[in-house]
Amino acid sequence: MRIEFKNWQNSIARKTSGLTGISLLIAGGLVLSACSSGSKISDPFAGKGSPIYKKAGPIPKGGGRRHLGKPYTVGGRKFYPKREPNYDKVGIASWYGGRFHKRQTANGEWYNMNDITAAHKTLPIPSYARVTNLSTGKQLIVRINDRGPFVNTRIIDLSRKSADILGTRRSGLKKVRVEYLGPAPLQTNGSDLAQMNRQLNNGASKAQLIALANGRTPSASRIASAANTSTYTSALRGYFVQVGAYGVKENARRAKLNASSLGRAVISPANGTYGTIYRVRIGPLSNERQAIQVQQRAVNNGHYDAKVVTQ
Repeated sequence: MRIEFKNWQNSIARKTSGLTGISLLIAGGLVLSACSSGSKISDPFAGKGSPIYKKAGPIPKGGGRRHLGKPYTVGGRKFYPKREPNYDKVGIASWYGGRFHKRQTANGEWYNMNDITAAHKTLPIPSYARVTNLSTGKQLIVRINDRGPFVNTRIIDLSRKSADILGTRRSGLKKVRVEYLGPAPLQTNGSDLAQMNRQLNNGASKAQLIALANGRTPSASRIASAANTSTYTSALRGYFVQVGAYGVKENARRAKLNASSLGRAVISPANGTYGTIYRVRIGPLSNERQAIQVQQRAVNNGHYDAKVVTQ
């Protein structure tokens, strides 16, 4: 019992590095209380107390179980796992690395800090989610196979590799958007996730990514069409919400992908003092009232400079 408590206390301390010392003492006391009463935490994460992969060779990918789980408590907070097909939230992303490398995750897989994975408190595992760095527009599809993070407003714990790709590891914490796409296969060699990220970079829509997540493969021509349709336009007229203006075409493309969930997103080039400016706009919208509503949604999604314009 003492060893079990110490392992869980160490695990929670590492997973809750942003908490104050008092909060950690409270969390440890609650875990001790649970152990004393004979109850157990039903959703362990890849922490100090979980099994470690000891075999030689590469760490296996996948191979766990489908898991949702009953409500569970960590650090005095209760979490309610549930199926949320429309899950789409903005919050803080953290990352976890070497201390958890090769540890078993909540669904029985092995955590590899060099794989594109993540931990989430309540979504089904394993599953796919699209994560967007709201500071840069960079996007990545990750495999969720663990529980966490259990700190304040953090909504996802990225593997070290995922954080590197998204550009969030250096700062440690970053505001992101997380969108659930669908269940991931139990058995995998990583090719499914690689394919999804290739299609994401090719401009696949969220609907097409969801189809891929559910084992349906959209035709290459449809994906190419989605990537090219309404990418650049100067002929449309009406009310628009401009989410940003960029001097680099690639940055505009990323912003367009991020804004596409709010409506039809287009890139409208314009000549500026120092060259072409690529304006990312949502529209055309039917009237000013609708444009104002979309502007507010854009601000809530992290496009803080969004404004209503006419073209």
